[in-house]
Amino acid sequence: MTHRKNISTYISRIAISLLLIVAATGNGRAQQKNIIIPEDSIPMFRGFAVSFDLVGPAMLALSDHGEYEGAFRLNLHDQWFPIVEVGYGKANHENDEVTGITYKTGAPYFRIGMDWNLLKKKHGPNRLYGGFRYAFTSYKVDIMRGEMDDPVWQGSNIVDIQDMQCSQHWLEAVFGIDAKISGPIHLGWNVRYKRRIAHNDGTTGQTWYIPGFGTYGDTRIAANFNVIIDI
Repeated sequence: MTHRKNISTYISRIAISLLLIVAATGNGRAQQKNIIIPEDSIPMFRGFAVSFDLVGPAMLALSDHGEYEGAFRLNLHDQWFPIVEVGYGKANHENDEVTGITYKTGAPYFRIGMDWNLLKKKHGPNRLYGGFRYAFTSYKVDIMRGEMDDPVWQGSNIVDIQDMQCSQHWLEAVFGIDAKISGPIHLGWNVRYKRRIAHNDGTTGQTWYIPGFGTYGDTRIAANFNVIIDI
């Protein structure tokens, strides 16, 4: 009897242990199901960046027009990048081959817009982005031309316009790449399609160069090469 009782006690203990293990496993699975893993724990504000363009100064050094331009850009979740760009454009176009006119201007311009990171893995060091800008400039121009014979009236005339007030509004579509070089230093390039939406050319009918936009026309395609510092 004693031997059978020990066996029964042993079997009962094993059964109770198995029930406790099964119950513990079930609770563990239930707790695992209740655990919610966040899809993306990266904070919304990721810092900001300052940058400056190298193409505009190079154009100014090698030709008769160009710009100095810098930008301030916020980083939201490595996905959205609100941006403000400020620059100063100027031109000194002397003795145009067609018209003989000398054209001078210099004025600031402003752009505001947004870029979007187009990469699937958005939190990496490099970025592929698209965006848009609204831009505006208000500028004054000097237009001069020496004495020229008038074939119709058989006379001569001189053009000398000083500080003629002009302005222009335009939109830009932007596509570009940022690549990390070392630490906070990035290099980036972008291509821009610019389309004029409103303008005031003063009394002459058109101005040869618009600060920030480029030479005269309804549309322009331009490019920037930027040195970017992430902060």
